[in-house]
Amino acid sequence: MEMTLRWYGKAFDTVELWKIRQIPGVKGVITTLYDKQAGELWSEEEIKSLINDVSEQGMHISGIESVNVSDDIKTAGSKRDEHIDNYIKTLENLGKQNIKMVCYNFMPVFDWTRSELARKRFDGSTVLAYSQKAIDSIDPANMFDSIKDQMNGTVMPGWEPERLDKVKELFEQYKDIDEAKLFDNLVYFLKAIMPVCDKYDINMAIHPDDPAWSVFGLPRIINNKENISKMLSAVDNVHNGLTFCAGSFGTNPENDLPDMIRSFAGRVHFAHVRNLQFNTFCREDGSAVKAWSGVDIPAGKPDFEEAAHLSSDGSFDMYEIVRALYESGFTGPIRPDHGRMIWGEEAMPGYGLYDRALGAAYINGLWEAIDKAHGGVR
Repeated sequence: MEMTLRWYGKAFDTVELWKIRQIPGVKGVITTLYDKQAGELWSEEEIKSLINDVSEQGMHISGIESVNVSDDIKTAGSKRDEHIDNYIKTLENLGKQNIKMVCYNFMPVFDWTRSELARKRFDGSTVLAYSQKAIDSIDPANMFDSIKDQMNGTVMPGWEPERLDKVKELFEQYKDIDEAKLFDNLVYFLKAIMPVCDKYDINMAIHPDDPAWSVFGLPRIINNKENISKMLSAVDNVHNGLTFCAGSFGTNPENDLPDMIRSFAGRVHFAHVRNLQFNTFCREDGSAVKAWSGVDIPAGKPDFEEAAHLSSDGSFDMYEIVRALYESGFTGPIRPDHGRMIWGEEAMPGYGLYDRALGAAYINGLWEAIDKAHGGVR
């Protein structure tokens, strides 16, 4: 594997590359052209400029997160084929620059959903959190207003004001889109882009839905083992793969994360590794669940908060997640995912420097220990 950190570009990120470079073991970044709108073409010149920004600091680009997929593609709208053509040309331009991995998502309207961006934890840190009770009380048209004051003056991915100003229009666009139609539209998109992926050996790594259930009545199709298997089988090409985001799949504690990793060996092209702390969770019928890690979770509407990467700080067995990646032969980029805000840092929520640096060091330590236990073969 290659340890990386997500970086939004020098015009947008609150963390500078020279600081990222000082994290032991981190030589690459996962980045994007953050100001590009979904459906727009990425030019070679723009990509080269981004590469230069990174290389000037002695680092390299390990992958792109994200080349966003437009709502016209997701809903089979009038501009679908035009936007797919731009996407193909963008992939070609990335391939010409030897960029081999692209993360993307196929979530309707909201790329991810949290009810709080700065919930205070027992140790004084603040984290992203989700309360179903809070979500149930929010009009989706006002979702941005409910959290905008917690963004620390940044613009968060998937929550751009110009996009969320059109929430009502977006919901109208998705009103006839159910899970079956959304899945068919994903397959149409994937079949269209696979030839250019084959040509340039680009791995497409779909990011799971976050959280792993329907929010505001919107369909969810990348949220469990069964649906991932269906997607990989529908377009059975090694370049059609998965971003294994432990925090997103793990929002449903019944998703057995190590088992999923092993089941999709060879098709996991990118990994996000993080921990969650469940406060309450139950099935739709109200019954309690036990997490795959063995943790008992009190029954109640879903309520979780993001935790430090250390296993004991949350509900996940991080050793088992990393061991499954190692033993399944994972060789792609990996990154610590959302971190806590600690030590007074003010940054894009979830994307400060300090706790993600701690996470990278912790994951590297787990990987080294697992590798040595296997004879140091990787």
